Order: sequence, then C-alpha cells, then structure tokens
Amino acid sequence: MVKTLPKTDVVVVGSGWAGGIAAAELSKKGYKVVGLERGKAQVREDFIGSKDELRYDSRKVMFQDLSKETLTIRNTTDEVASPNRSNDTNAINGTDTGGSGVHWNGMVYRWLPTDFEMLSKTVEKYGKDIIPKDMTVQDWGIKYDALEPYYDKFEKATGISGEPDPLRPGQRSSDYPTPPQKETEIIRTFTKAAKDLGYHPYRIASANLSEAYTNPDGETVNGCVYCAFCEAFGCDFGAKADPIATVLATASKTGNYELRNNAYAVRVVHENGKATGIKYVDTETGEEFIQPADLVVVSGFVFSNTRLMLLSGIGQPYNPKDGTGVMGKNLTAHQRNLTHTRVRGFFDDKKFNRYAGTGALGSTMDDFNVEQLDHTKLDFLHGFCLRTSQRGDRPISNNHVPDGTPSWGPEFKEKSLFYANRRIDIQQQNGALPWRENYMDLDPTYTDVFGDPLLRVTSKFHDQDRNIVKYAHQKAKGLLEQMGADYITVPEINEDTEFDKTSLSDHTGGGVIMGENPETSAVNNYSQVWDMDNLFVVGASSFPHLGSSNPTATVGALAYRATEGMIKYLENGGGQLIQDGKEVAATKK
Repeated sequence: MVKTLPKTDVVVVGSGWAGGIAAAELSKKGYKVVGLERGKAQVREDFIGSKDELRYDSRKVMFQDLSKETLTIRNTTDEVASPNRSNDTNAINGTDTGGSGVHWNGMVYRWLPTDFEMLSKTVEKYGKDIIPKDMTVQDWGIKYDALEPYYDKFEKATGISGEPDPLRPGQRSSDYPTPPQKETEIIRTFTKAAKDLGYHPYRIASANLSEAYTNPDGETVNGCVYCAFCEAFGCDFGAKADPIATVLATASKTGNYELRNNAYAVRVVHENGKATGIKYVDTETGEEFIQPADLVVVSGFVFSNTRLMLLSGIGQPYNPKDGTGVMGKNLTAHQRNLTHTRVRGFFDDKKFNRYAGTGALGSTMDDFNVEQLDHTKLDFLHGFCLRTSQRGDRPISNNHVPDGTPSWGPEFKEKSLFYANRRIDIQQQNGALPWRENYMDLDPTYTDVFGDPLLRVTSKFHDQDRNIVKYAHQKAKGLLEQMGADYITVPEINEDTEFDKTSLSDHTGGGVIMGENPETSAVNNYSQVWDMDNLFVVGASSFPHLGSSNPTATVGALAYRATEGMIKYLENGGGQLIQDGKEVAATKK
C-alpha cells in the first residue's frame, strides 16, 4: 500500500549538481525542501583512503547499479534493442549523495554564444541549405549574455581555478575565483607548440582547486595535492568542488532541507495539469511513498529525467517518423568511441612525469571551434576544442605503446615501460548535433527491478560525426609533429565506425529539451515544463545539443537560472514564466 506523507513546499529528485543547487537556493529562501536520492548516503570523510583503482575505476562502484536499471540500445528503429550490462563500457549515471558530481574530473568550460543560437546563427551566416535534411538543430530560447551571470555564480560557488579564453574577450563579468593549477612540462610543451603554430592556448578551468577557497555561502574546498585520483573517485583531500562540499552542505545548514537516501523515484504524480508530488520506493524496505509538494523538481541525469517524464505520461513522446512530440527528442553525446578518442605522441628523448596530475590539469584551445571556422569549406558543422590533460596515469587503465607494438611478450613489456612517461595525448571534443532518428523512448520488452520499462536509446553516427573527428585528429597530429613526437598514433575512423554500447558517456544531452515554444521543446529557458507549470526538469536533459566541451558548467548555470525561476513562481503565485516568447512575472492563471 502506498503511503502519502505530509506535504512539503518543494520535492527535488536527485542530489547532484542540479538538485543540489535547487536545494541550496530554495532552502536559503526559507522553503521546506525534501530531496530524494536513490543511492546511499555518503559524506566527504567516506572518501579518505579511497585510492583503490580496481574498485573505483575498473569496477566503478560509484556508478549506477545496472542490475536494477540500465538502458537498451539500438542503431535504428527496425532493430530490437538489447540492454547494456557493463559500466566498464558505458560510463553513465552516478548514484549516492552528490550523484555524478562527486566522481567527476572537474573540467569546467563555458559554451560559446553560438551554441545557444545554433540554428539562427548558422542560417544567418550560411543559409538554411547548409543544414542537413534530418538534423534537428534548434535555438535554446536563451542567449549567452542572459546565461553569463549564472555561469559566474556557478564558478564562484565552486571556486573554479582557471584563466580566460583569449579568443573570447569581453564574455566574462569577472575572473575565475582562483588561479590556474600548476604548469607541468606536458602543459608547457603543448602551449609552446600551439603558440608556435599561431594558436591561442589557455589553461583548462578546474574544480580541483589550485588553492583553498571559501565560497559566498561559507563552504570551503581545499587546495589540490595532484594525487591523480579524480575521475571515478571521491576526493579524499576535500580539494575537488562537488555537491557534498558545496551546495548540499549549504542546504543542510539552513535546517530547511531533508535528504532521503535509498529513495527511488518512479513517477511524477499529477492531476488536472499540475504536479502534486513524487511517488518513490524505499529500496531498503520495499515500501512505496508519495511525497506531495507545491513544486516538483526533477534533476537527475539525462536518462533518469527523460525516463521519469515518459513513465509519468507527461508531455507527448517524440515520434521520429513524423517529428511530432518532444519528450525523448534530440539525444546527443560526446561518444567514447568517437569524440573521446585521442591522438597520442610518443617521444624517445623527452620524459614527463605522468604519474602526478588531476582530472582537469591541462591546456586547451578553441582555434577550431564553431565561431572560428568557415564551414563553407568543410564537410561538417560546429567545431571542436583541442586539449592535453595530465590526469595522472594510474597503472591499470594506462599502458599505451606506439602502433605496431605486439600486445604481449618481451617487446610489449619493454616499450610499455620505456614510454610510460614519454607520451603526450591530445583529445578533441566536438560539438554533438542532433538528428531526427537519435532519440529515447520506453523499451517494449525489458523492465527494471520494479517492473517498469527501461529507457531505450536509438542512435547512429552520421558523416557529420565522423568527419569532424577525422578533421580534428589531423589538427592534433600537426600539434604533436610541432612538439617533435617520434611516433604518432591516430585512431582509425572508418565508414563503419558506429554507435554502440561503448559510445555513450557521462557527456550526454537531450530528452527534455529547452526551447522557444512548446511545439519544439519540453521546457522553457527556466527549465519549467510547458505542459505543467509547477514542474521543473533541470539538467543536461535540457540541452538541444552538446557544445564542444564538458557540460557541467552549463548544467550548473541552467540550474541556478531554473532555481531563480522556481522562486519567482512560488513568490508570485504560479503560472508560466515565459509567455508568448516573453519573460513575465509568474502569475496564477
């Protein structure tokens, strides 16, 4: 029997960056907030002594439990999707308090002004015929200048260490709160080669802080010690800005926030066009509850948000055949077997200390990004950043040798040892644009541990996706040649390089996308659902496409804006915040 609990002001599904920001900002305003987190409770002290590569990196114990819920994956609509059963090939949702924000690498980028007006800016510059027939690119319903204050707020809440992009003067209202991390020989080598070629390198902004920092809410993040255990790990020095150390701590101190762990949201409960609460299962006892609330916030990972909307029957599911509906539309990803591939340079007479590092220690450049390229001369749209990063080469996951080396035996051992500290990798990260047939819906066959349909992913690569990566690889190769690499390994991208279970990464977007109107999007630029004004869906599920760099800062910025909208909604009695394309003070209908 489902038990209905006492009503609260706000219920928030998820405790990662999006949910944590909502919890902090709403509870500071005096609203009573209940957070629902499907995973277990964890605090910063739990990460002390957690440098176990086998447990955390290889076995990924901080990631979603795929025995309870996973995805099914296929390339086309005439195929039967099959479930993914391994986090080793598909790094997806985080779980436990703080979500994916606890085990992230900490790379922080602001997306480009063109990203938020991708359709209109492309048509304005090149005409509509340059956009491929089945590409469903659209504007976001917000411009960079309107979002900039929220980027700034996220960076100040987290203490980000960095330096400005020299190709983007005047696009920041203030400097990063803390200076860049240390410069290593790898970074110096990359920077010199890039400048010698006329490029404009700058340091990657990092949530692994160069020095101790106390944010405006009084939360302190320590200075990084460069231990190299960032991605897939919680920070045992408390030197990585994460939701536990920042926004969740702030929310808890107000006395207005209650976080319930092991609370698995299964439905948004709604009636007569209004969300009335969240139905969830206590995974320890099996009990079912409904948490009523005046305002409902869904703020999980892309797949969780999209699936919960579809299971709850909110919005019209997207139909790729005729383009109707919006829920599940515009799945995009920085694919692990395409976007995340690396060009590697091996040096016979140069040594680098690759053991030390952090998740975001590196140098990057935007000389081939969307605003710097003439696409009339290219066979792709958007662009890419190039970067090198020194994350620290943990032994299990790093054992790279030049092409042509045997995969076992004496020669492999010899070269494995010789090149362990004689390598520089360059990674491109390109804009990922949406296609009509790349989407999410509910699987008709497979179910989760509670008997609900799994989320089904349908996605395939296009020439656009392969061409941009091949072009980026050649530019990366040129950089390594300028550095003097003796051997360069370029990943092979062929016509048959295709989306599969190894493709999806923690950089995924779409499903509950943002836009200018309810015909083409699920939420407005406050992340407020067009069809249900007291429901906000916050996170990367809002992205109509992915920019050419890491998405977390944009998630954070949109979360701060969404929470500002929630407060306006509560203070002014309800109603849509965007009406007829214009921002209004929410008023009850």
